[in-house]
Amino acid sequence: MPEPDPDPADEAGPIARLLAIMARLRDPERGCPWDVAQDFRTIAPYTIEEAYEVADAIEKQDFANLKDELGDLLFQVVFHARMAQEAGHFDFAAVAAGISEKMIRRHPHVFADQAGIPRSSPRISADAQTVNWEAQKAAEREAAAVQDGRRPSALDGVTPGLPALTRAAKLQKRAARVGFDWPDAAHVVSDVEGEFDELKAEMALGAPHDRLEDEMGDLLFTVVNLARHLGVDPESALRRTNAKFERRFRHVEDGLAQQGRATQEATLEEMDALWRQAKEHERR
Repeated sequence: MPEPDPDPADEAGPIARLLAIMARLRDPERGCPWDVAQDFRTIAPYTIEEAYEVADAIEKQDFANLKDELGDLLFQVVFHARMAQEAGHFDFAAVAAGISEKMIRRHPHVFADQAGIPRSSPRISADAQTVNWEAQKAAEREAAAVQDGRRPSALDGVTPGLPALTRAAKLQKRAARVGFDWPDAAHVVSDVEGEFDELKAEMALGAPHDRLEDEMGDLLFTVVNLARHLGVDPESALRRTNAKFERRFRHVEDGLAQQGRATQEATLEEMDALWRQAKEHERR
């Protein structure tokens, strides 16, 4: 019979205590019914949500909240590791050991004193390190493909589960590394205009939904390519615009509320005037 999980209050360090708390939550008899009922698939959406909440706290420079959000994200890692341990796959220690070895392997210029790590330039620039990092990751992906009996591709490892804008940018970046890319942003602007013209043509023809979706996807993909050429992260740019839209629309609602009216009672022209007022206020 296995020994009972340690009481969280008796653990010496914060990580050990967190692991003990997770073990207790997952205990079939003493734990939380909700936590016990979860599996990898049901927890994955929460993991993604917590990562976005970390990004939001960083965007707002809300460091007090960032501490809490990082804790929530860490808890997600602990949750997945605990479920893997229960299934006999790996545990949290293996996760920590794995990422430690990977970081050492990918930073030979920093950890040259570690056994088996060849020394690279002791004074390597950030740009040079980026090149080395990507080369190391590419070598690891190629080795994994060969081991699995697959033909290696420049697009290997671009996770399908990423947000579509982020994945589009990563796919384009990978293709660009092997020469499949326009030389400058001006060429991409022409592409954007061309894709927009194609969408408008389909709209004029009354094209079915599938065709419109296809053309819209082409347009968005090309806009992402333009963002990449301009050094703009498309996901961050859209998050920023979402926040801007929310700010301005709330100004419209507040303005109408001060008049004792709801948005449903206002004309588009009246709401647009308040929208432009919000824009003007932001410029001051």
